[in-house]
Amino acid sequence: MCGIIGYTGKGNAGKIMLDALELLEYRGYDSAGIALLDGGKTQIVKRAGRVKELRGLYEELKPAGQCGIGHTRWATHGGVSNENAHPHKFGKITLIHNGIIENYKELTEKYGLEGSLASETDSEVVAAVLEHFYTGDPYSAIRRTVLKLKGTFALAILFEDQPDKIFAVRNVSPIVAAVTEKGAMLSSDVAAIVPFTTDYFVVPEFHVICLSPQGIDMFDLSGDRAEIEWLKVDWDVSRSGKGGYPFYMEKEIMEQPQVIAETILPRIKDGKPDFSEEGIPDQILKDCKRICVIACGTAMHAGLVGKSLIQAMIGIHVDVVMASEFMYNDPVVNKDTLVIAISQSGETIDTLEALKFARKCGSPSISVVNVKGASIARASEYVIYTNAGPEIAVASTKAYTTQLAVLYLITARMAMARGLWGEERLLSFMNELQRVPQVMAKVLDTKEEIHRLAGVILNAQDVFMIGRGLDYSILLEGSLKLKEVSYIHSEAYASGELKHGTIALITEDTPVVAVVTQDKLKSKELSNIREVQSRGARVVLLIKENETLDEGEQWSCVYRLPKMDDPFMVMPASIVLQLIAYFVSLDKGLDVDKPRNLAKVVTVE
Repeated sequence: MCGIIGYTGKGNAGKIMLDALELLEYRGYDSAGIALLDGGKTQIVKRAGRVKELRGLYEELKPAGQCGIGHTRWATHGGVSNENAHPHKFGKITLIHNGIIENYKELTEKYGLEGSLASETDSEVVAAVLEHFYTGDPYSAIRRTVLKLKGTFALAILFEDQPDKIFAVRNVSPIVAAVTEKGAMLSSDVAAIVPFTTDYFVVPEFHVICLSPQGIDMFDLSGDRAEIEWLKVDWDVSRSGKGGYPFYMEKEIMEQPQVIAETILPRIKDGKPDFSEEGIPDQILKDCKRICVIACGTAMHAGLVGKSLIQAMIGIHVDVVMASEFMYNDPVVNKDTLVIAISQSGETIDTLEALKFARKCGSPSISVVNVKGASIARASEYVIYTNAGPEIAVASTKAYTTQLAVLYLITARMAMARGLWGEERLLSFMNELQRVPQVMAKVLDTKEEIHRLAGVILNAQDVFMIGRGLDYSILLEGSLKLKEVSYIHSEAYASGELKHGTIALITEDTPVVAVVTQDKLKSKELSNIREVQSRGARVVLLIKENETLDEGEQWSCVYRLPKMDDPFMVMPASIVLQLIAYFVSLDKGLDVDKPRNLAKVVTVE
């Protein structure tokens, strides 16, 4: 979750790092700091709080230097305090760390560190072990230290007697690096590097890199030089800003027609789904006897929509498993199980570890991620990139709908590989998929109407969302969005389960969001809605534009969704739910992009 930055070169390292740390704020953090190496002396500026407060302290102290490392910390070991903020210095060593060192207590005892540490963190223990092994050779000290560590880590390190150099090494937790016109940089996220260059590389696990003003060298732990595999940012750099919107979340919601088109159109040839660029053979789609989707949070909700589609249209069993629970529930996966791992960042640690476990069991795998070269992409047999571009708001929107779009493509290609659909049905499905950007744009044109709907929820303590089938699947995500950004307690329920206890929670004026888009379930869903209305609930109803409602009934809050074939109605409905959550948060005066206690990328278990 933490943000890492490092810079060495001809520029003002302090200013460059502070600007970069602001670009990493979306990852979630509670303290921030930088360290500058200048003339054999290390100066550290750090404090609990936001980067803007760190910037104020930096301007007050005015430390100099053209080489440094910076960090935004999410508290894990030790509370939120100035002492626990990174960077940490021990002797000649200064470092920043993302990850968890599981054996830090054992290391503390083994190397007699009790009483000599200034913080409560596992990270300072790593600095002390490095100091113990350091005799003038950084590579030897790093190698010997890494072999002692158990857990995950991304480390950026300054050695006080190694001027203008930054060393880094990683296991699981990501580091990317780049050479710019004014020097060399590293970061935990390519978003912090993009303002300086579009060429970068992902540091492989257990490789040591050395950044200097002249460039970057990379070695494996045996000391052999390793080749760097360069990548290029393939999204418009200008899209990384707010584009005139007050919050990234609104901008990213509004981008969905564009990014959906950019995700699906390159993968449609002659009107049919095509994964030839990804190298995915039809055989794995044809031969699998079941599918297991592993994901967390929003990505898991996308998987639930995929489950409904694939089971209904392909007729094979699909499990959707929370990645954090996967390995601990004795999963049954084997060579006949296609594993689909879904993650926006490609760095979600629970999903990564679950994927590795599944691959050891012999399962073929496809990952659906948004970041080139991410850990999950590298660990997977095949990868499909969602082409959503940078998503900065913590609450995911466009990443979710592009994941859905990929799952529609997978469903169609699987039907094609298995010979289940005739030409007419396949082309009809793909034509409807290609209509999605246009239909989404139509919904976005009505965002002020959706803003008025949000007013029903604005002052609520509790909100309930009800639906069936695909409608229930998308309401799980809609409920999560509302919780994330508005802090209103919200729960999604399969509406058929209301009478099994949940309806006891419905009182006068309780807001209930109901989605009715599936023809085969319409009458049942409307019956469930009448049940909550009769108990005083105030219902916000999302329904297809062509549906008729009983004129004798009172429907005070109805939004009519543009009509699509039933399997595709999740797309326009999802945008409405996203905008409702956004406008509730906006009208409550909250920081929409940075919800409390949340981080964009969860890189610790």
